Amino acid sequence: MPPSWTSLLWTNQSRARELEFVLLGFAHVPSLRPMLAVVFLAAFLLTLLGNMLIVMLTSLDPGLHAPMYFFLRQLALVEICFSLDVAPRLLVTLLWPGRGVSPTSCALQLFLVLSCVTSECLLLTVMAWDRFLAICRPLRYGAIMSPRLCHLLVTTCWLAGVPVSLVFTIWLFNFPFCGPRGIRHFFCDIAPLLSLVCADTRVFEASVFVATVLIMIVPVCLIVMSYTRILAAVLRMPSASGRQKALSTCASHLIVVILFYGTTGVIHLRPKASYSPESKQVVSLSYTMVTPMLNPLIYSLRNKEVKAALGRVFIQRRGTFIP
Repeated sequence: MPPSWTSLLWTNQSRARELEFVLLGFAHVPSLRPMLAVVFLAAFLLTLLGNMLIVMLTSLDPGLHAPMYFFLRQLALVEICFSLDVAPRLLVTLLWPGRGVSPTSCALQLFLVLSCVTSECLLLTVMAWDRFLAICRPLRYGAIMSPRLCHLLVTTCWLAGVPVSLVFTIWLFNFPFCGPRGIRHFFCDIAPLLSLVCADTRVFEASVFVATVLIMIVPVCLIVMSYTRILAAVLRMPSASGRQKALSTCASHLIVVILFYGTTGVIHLRPKASYSPESKQVVSLSYTMVTPMLNPLIYSLRNKEVKAALGRVFIQRRGTFIP
């Protein structure tokens, strides 16, 4: 007697559940899960609010239409995409532990994470080059940083990570995953997924290392070169006020660069390193949740033009509602 459609459906669902991954983020502290969910939800909302505010200010205020703020707006958009990719899944993992994640959803999340990390690396490099031109080549700055070049650079930053992320995502998910599919992390990342693979991944790991060097180390070297020349130019300035103004425009960017690269490099340079899963989760939190939340605060609190624009936009919006 042929099986009924209900038995076939049940069999297919059972097989699908067997293929699902389970994110085990913060499983070592089950009693803290509700509190962590509240904290991360607050951080997620602050991240969205702060970065959307940066996008709104740099779009609406004419005083913030310089290339520096155009790149800042793109950075805020990357942080929004990054947070929307990671934070909702993290909250689901904390509130409903043991809930399965399909391979397709896991692969999509990994692809978006890799794409956002690549875009942010390139954007931070472009922002450093923009500051170099503004301080070291002020007379040629307007001619070089044309609107066309700015849009070309931003388009490159957004799209450059797509082919690389796609290749590594497809490559990784073509490996056989053996045994329990519990991912000891709060999102689908290369390192915890590699620990579930029961095949030789040395070529894959070597390729990840080479790609990481090209995507992260080369931009870091370019940023260091830019700021070395900026510092040399600032030290030659005759006035103390000029030196202070030049350094203040670079301080916020430097803080963001240190926060971002100091954490992503630890995870992605050694994807199968012998760090404990708990330590990897803490480090990953810093660049997936903390840095996107702090970036708007760093740029707004240290930038007089952003604070002035906030006041102008607030007054204009208030005036539209007052008869």
